[in-house]
Amino acid sequence: MLLSLYRIVIFCLLSASFTVFSADVGTYLPKGAVYSEKVPTPESALGFGIGERHPRHDQVINYLEQVAASSTRLQIEEMGRTTQFRSQILLTISSPENLNNLEKILARRSDIAASAKDPIVVWLGYSVHGDEISGTNAAMVLAYHLAASQDKAVADMLNDTIIVIEPSINPDGMDRFVNWVATHSGITENSDPNHIEHHQNWRTGRTNHFGFDLNRDWLLLSQKESQNRLPYFHQYQPNVLGDFHEMGANSSYFFQPGIPTRTHPLTPEKNTELTRLLATYHAKALDEKERLYYSEESFDDFYYGKGSTYPDINGGIGILFEQASSRGLQQDTINGLLTFEYGIQNHVLTSLSTIEGAWKNQQKFKAYRQDFYQRAQKKASDENFNGYIFTETQDHYRLETFLNKLQQHQIKVYPLKQDYKINELTYFAQYSYYIPLEQPQYRVIKALFNQQQSFQDNTFYDVSGWTLPLAMNIKFAPVGRTWGLKTEEKPWQPSAVKAADVSKLAYAYAFEWHDFLAPKLLNKITKAKIKAKVATKAFSATVNGAVKTFEQGTIIIPAGTQQVENWRSILTDFAAKSQIALNALDTGLTAKGIDIGSSSFRPVSAPKVLLVGGKGVSQYEAGEILYYLDSLLEIPVTVVEMPRLTAINLADYSHIIMVDGRYNALDSKVQSELTSWLANGGVLFGQKRAALWFSEIELLKIDFVSKAHIDQLFDTDKLTYGDKEQLAGRKRIAGAIFQAELDVSHPLAYGYQNIKLPVFRNSTIIMEQTSQPFITVAKYSNVPLLSGYTDKNLVNRLANNPTLVAHNVGKGRIIASTDNLAFRGYFLGSMKIIANSLFFAKAFSANLAE
Repeated sequence: MLLSLYRIVIFCLLSASFTVFSADVGTYLPKGAVYSEKVPTPESALGFGIGERHPRHDQVINYLEQVAASSTRLQIEEMGRTTQFRSQILLTISSPENLNNLEKILARRSDIAASAKDPIVVWLGYSVHGDEISGTNAAMVLAYHLAASQDKAVADMLNDTIIVIEPSINPDGMDRFVNWVATHSGITENSDPNHIEHHQNWRTGRTNHFGFDLNRDWLLLSQKESQNRLPYFHQYQPNVLGDFHEMGANSSYFFQPGIPTRTHPLTPEKNTELTRLLATYHAKALDEKERLYYSEESFDDFYYGKGSTYPDINGGIGILFEQASSRGLQQDTINGLLTFEYGIQNHVLTSLSTIEGAWKNQQKFKAYRQDFYQRAQKKASDENFNGYIFTETQDHYRLETFLNKLQQHQIKVYPLKQDYKINELTYFAQYSYYIPLEQPQYRVIKALFNQQQSFQDNTFYDVSGWTLPLAMNIKFAPVGRTWGLKTEEKPWQPSAVKAADVSKLAYAYAFEWHDFLAPKLLNKITKAKIKAKVATKAFSATVNGAVKTFEQGTIIIPAGTQQVENWRSILTDFAAKSQIALNALDTGLTAKGIDIGSSSFRPVSAPKVLLVGGKGVSQYEAGEILYYLDSLLEIPVTVVEMPRLTAINLADYSHIIMVDGRYNALDSKVQSELTSWLANGGVLFGQKRAALWFSEIELLKIDFVSKAHIDQLFDTDKLTYGDKEQLAGRKRIAGAIFQAELDVSHPLAYGYQNIKLPVFRNSTIIMEQTSQPFITVAKYSNVPLLSGYTDKNLVNRLANNPTLVAHNVGKGRIIASTDNLAFRGYFLGSMKIIANSLFFAKAFSANLAE
């Protein structure tokens, strides 16, 4: 095991080693190195030295652009823009000859044999968590060194190596953190860990604009930053990728390998061998500077959605680096004074060691990449099935989004040419696709579709189940024999969908609620004062000469009730932009079921949403709600921090959403106002601990399983102290996918045809079964675990218990879920329940029995 020999060091020696650096860039670089004066130093461009203060993102880009303009070794390119319109840049550094031939070199990357003679590619990504900013500063030092060094060894290395640097993976989060530190750091040095400089507000710099952890999004691709980067990753196809982070101030320095038993089984063993080989270079670099470090502890290599793991299923070696964080300019720690400069220096050292190790062992890494894809073909042919078939007949947006994600991962997907039946289900050619396993991205396909439930090690740093089609509620199945399966010869490509012409003289218009973006259209038209109603019963009507059945949840826009000028043009324009089909009805008399004038059509209105935020509330879950409503559905959301609730007139809002958080701090005045608002007609939605809090203050009439009861599920009589960590892992649900069963007749389930719905759970908050009729909207199935690890005791305790409940409180409605319905922005299957809570809460009535 690669553990530092310096774990026990005299305190004063540590303090000295933490403070030996100054702001001159030369102090971060090899002694005696000579640099070209044509290339500007960071301090000359920034106006201050590296480590003296935290540079803004625009200052970083300005400096790197100056380096690119002054050196023939470095190119700079914009990959895209963030939500806040900051530039995502990529540096490519190599010899002038390689850069002149870069287009041809990259074109050969997909031909594994042909590219074996080309330079090795090393990708270094920094500060995916924007408040872990030592990485971005190290990137500037590294760029200067590689562009300006006159050392022959550097020139020789660049002849054989293409180095790709992403200096700031999360520009929006970075600037949020920089502004915080600049605001709160003093003129006088202050290393007190309690100082406000080290304690950010609710929305920290760790996350992007919407509050997402971008280091979980490489596989899921819900966020713009990830979508912008991935084409470049697959263009360069790096042999080695370094992912540079920070961790708690009282730690030291970590580099992979991680915990050996927590490597995903799809990752070849040779990957870990090469990771260990590189680790010897990191150890040597840190040993020479007498730095503390460790490996094979704390961090795993399991979830493929991280920067250090995504390369592992794409023919490369991903390496995680973690530096103890000063989270500001300096901080007192158990290891002495930790400075910003010290953290930057460590990341510079391991950046250089990564490049050196990859370069000196380039033939091993190239051979590994070639073997990786050859073995993928062999493994695919050894499987007991040939591929996956999938379909979605009702929701064009979810299907297209799923296909786009697969394409971004370079997976070849083929449309069906004719209908195909498997497991008693017919896959209609118009809506169905096939993915053959025998293709280069075999391991990526397996990672996305895998439903593994048992593992060598049951403790997880992150989620254990993330199956993409389950998250997006896409029907899929493995295909054994492909006899009778006919597909198109060319893989799927996106195509524009032209909106069908709609009569401008219709009696009424209808659109169905199946499509993911139907709530977006409904919100737009209701905000435009166009009157709409929802069908609470099914009906059939004649459309274009044929009788069509409309399910519950269908939205009707009757012509006779409209008062807005040009409302038809507004409606058709909104529908076309939302890609939702409008159905023109010529009469109010339907062929079957309720007529258009029936009171079974309930009026709907645009919601006014308040989301409770602030300290104590999960910034991740709040961000997921914001992303879904604000970005995907374009529904405005007003975020109010908990301390400000006392000053807010709740009557101004139709809906209040509370995600996972600690709400016991809310005083009795807020609780009283919330209760009164709810009784007077408000709609209150709560998730996880918010739902539990609703029960504790007796707004939600359902009981929850106690922690003591959960503890009693586990026999501890024969356990030793060494079993403590394993027991804690068994008592957790770190992140797994379960099967819920919906009451599809309930308004909160409008738009769902199948009673089975995959949902994401990452807590042990469990509702008890209830004898109250009509309040359970969804419950877990009898055998609920679909993907990921959960101890059988917890699985059995969840079985048949409610996961989504709703009932009346006076004139209002309360809705509670124990699942994370919008998890990481990719659980498109369960998100609609949130939209239904906004539009259809008053379409149901479930009074509690006395």
